[in-house]
Amino acid sequence: MIDIQFADKDLEALIKTGKNLKYKKYSRDNKFMKGLAMVYRILTTVENVNGLNHYSMLHYEKLKYVGNSSVRIVNGMVERLIFKESESGLEIKLLKIDSEHYGNKK
Repeated sequence: MIDIQFADKDLEALIKTGKNLKYKKYSRDNKFMKGLAMVYRILTTVENVNGLNHYSMLHYEKLKYVGNSSVRIVNGMVERLIFKESESGLEIKLLKIDSEHYGNKK
């Protein structure tokens, strides 16, 4: 089981409670919140980050040059959960919308 730490307390509140003022736009999107809950549940159940490769819908990838990794939250959406891997687990850093790399379809 992976030990998960949060760098962004607002993101932690969004993931654990489904509500946060900073992420108000996302907390109102039911499809996004279901996807976020599913991603968090998977992150807490896998033994290590290599286990994420078994979930193809996450599109898990290690990001070059910055030492972070990311997973897709919902297919067809550009938001990704960015985290840093370590020996003790992982630290969830931020929720990211990257229109240059993933194509902004909104």
